Amino acid sequence: MIEMKQRLAKMDPVSHKNVKINDSFWNPWKGLVKESIIPYQWDALNDRIPGADPSHTIENFEIAAGRKEGKHYGMVFQDSDLYKWMETVAYSLSIEKDEKWEKILDEVIELIQEAQEEDGYLNTYFSVNRPDKKWTNLKDDHELYCAGHLIEAAVAYYEATGKMAIMEVVSKLVDHIRTVLGDGEGQKRGYPGHPEIELALMKLYKITKEQKYIDLCQFFIEERGKRNPVHYYDRELEERSGPDNPSGRTYDYYQAHLPVREQATAEGHAVRATYLYSGMIDLANELNDHEMLEVCRTLWENTVNKRMYITAGIGSSAYEERFTVDYDLPNDRAYTETCAAIALIMWSHRMVQIEADHQYTDVLERALYNGALSGISLDGKGYFYVNPLEVWPHTANCRHDMGTVKSTRQQWFGCACCPPNIARLLASLGQYIYSANNSEIYVHLFIGSKTSFVIDNQEININQTSHYPWLGDVKFELSLDKPTEFSVAIRIPGWCNKVKFQVNGQEMEAPVVKGYAKLEKEWKNGDVVEVLFDMPVEVVRSHPEVRVNAGKVALQRGPLVYCMEEADNGANLQDIRIFTNQIFQAAFEPDLLKGVTTIKAKALATDKTKVKNQLYTTEVVPVVEKEVKAIPYYAWSNRGENEMTVWIREVEK
Repeated sequence: MIEMKQRLAKMDPVSHKNVKINDSFWNPWKGLVKESIIPYQWDALNDRIPGADPSHTIENFEIAAGRKEGKHYGMVFQDSDLYKWMETVAYSLSIEKDEKWEKILDEVIELIQEAQEEDGYLNTYFSVNRPDKKWTNLKDDHELYCAGHLIEAAVAYYEATGKMAIMEVVSKLVDHIRTVLGDGEGQKRGYPGHPEIELALMKLYKITKEQKYIDLCQFFIEERGKRNPVHYYDRELEERSGPDNPSGRTYDYYQAHLPVREQATAEGHAVRATYLYSGMIDLANELNDHEMLEVCRTLWENTVNKRMYITAGIGSSAYEERFTVDYDLPNDRAYTETCAAIALIMWSHRMVQIEADHQYTDVLERALYNGALSGISLDGKGYFYVNPLEVWPHTANCRHDMGTVKSTRQQWFGCACCPPNIARLLASLGQYIYSANNSEIYVHLFIGSKTSFVIDNQEININQTSHYPWLGDVKFELSLDKPTEFSVAIRIPGWCNKVKFQVNGQEMEAPVVKGYAKLEKEWKNGDVVEVLFDMPVEVVRSHPEVRVNAGKVALQRGPLVYCMEEADNGANLQDIRIFTNQIFQAAFEPDLLKGVTTIKAKALATDKTKVKNQLYTTEVVPVVEKEVKAIPYYAWSNRGENEMTVWIREVEK
């Protein structure tokens, strides 16, 4: 039994259920979730998308439930695609009731109930194909990973509807897991090869307050990487009487090379790592564990300062979808899985609740507007698994070592973890905007929305409006019954060098603590806070050890990273040399890519009329000046197959 102590968190996030988004940038995405993404992905899970990779996920459950005959099809973790989609629907229902989708979800839950075995076990792959191999390969077989995603879906649906059926499934499943795994007599001292259940168990604990869930989470985290006296993954391999589809991967791929408290660098599979770190910080928070918090800080600093792309993409290698070494950030074969950017958002969000430091929200915002949002098309029906920062279609389409790089978004994937993940992120976006405690309201993201807080026993209502991310103007209108003293802590983004605050039209100075401006006063009904962020085009350079970016720059404006596409600038983007000491022209184009602010600039390019038909030359080829255009990175590849690059060669005029 764990002794519970005061939590580390300085604040708690405001639930997405209590945030009504009304924002010119995010409204279209919010609409896509309900009108396009949810029904499209439901069709994909039922194999009704012509030309798309088959899923068979629903059919797998029907077979496991005995409704159909057949064999399981797909990945060992195929069940999780359904669970993430269910979580998305649950978030959507919590914001706006929909009888059709609630009925469908209830029918899916009935199917899951039928697929669950008498003892609580639930995994269609093993129930159908390999019932004799349950819990024999925790390292590779994703049983606990799938359980984690089911738990998250169950919590979301319970919070949206109050219905208990799926919670009863989860309770039975976790009770079964607790009989198999643990440090008791006859139990396996095992833990998941793919972390996820840890953060899910913490969600389950928070709504049930049942000690067994936090105990199991702590067991999985603390047992990881230990040798008792041998490594658990070696023991289970031996118990299987030799290799049974062994992966051949090293322990660091699973973040099991060391006990978690001894880990200092982000290693292995990027999604596994950041899901694990999210679970670790959740546990540290509840247990007031400063040592584990410090481990998470160390891992964070290594990740964002040495192993993260400018888009907040992480995991640079297609091989094992993993981190490699410091500053190894290739652009044309960057893996930067969509799921990894989403996991980084989740980790960042947890860190800021404890630290109240804008460095975490800056990364969250960078990942949201760039590394994650690039994973879905503007119509919600195309997806990137991989998000490179440089694409040459004619090369990527023929090189074996670039086989993961796609120059256009795909309808679906055989391994379809990313599409439902981006869906659940968009559906739950409201949870990332605000946090609060008894005397402070924190504003993390600038997204038009309404929410409410309780301070000094009265309700405080806030209405945020803005034209972000295109303009830096943000307004907050407060409604409250009686004057009350509290602090409104507004994040000053790391990219912002000039900011002005006004309260009821009068400029107000505010102390800045870890990047949050704290406007503290006695607030009255009708008070208005206006914030104006300076939002120039910025020229960004890499650390000199990022070799592939030597002599190159990137453009960013506000939270958005920009790229150049062949559609605007012609082919051979690598030939463009942009003047860095110029005044860039930023303008909103309402008819381009559903409305974006573009950046126009002067640049040099080779005079193609002077290029000879020879591969190498000692001659200096003349250059010509031209105008180039950059678009937000998230919007690339919505105009057909074409070249793209984020990093551009630089030159001074």
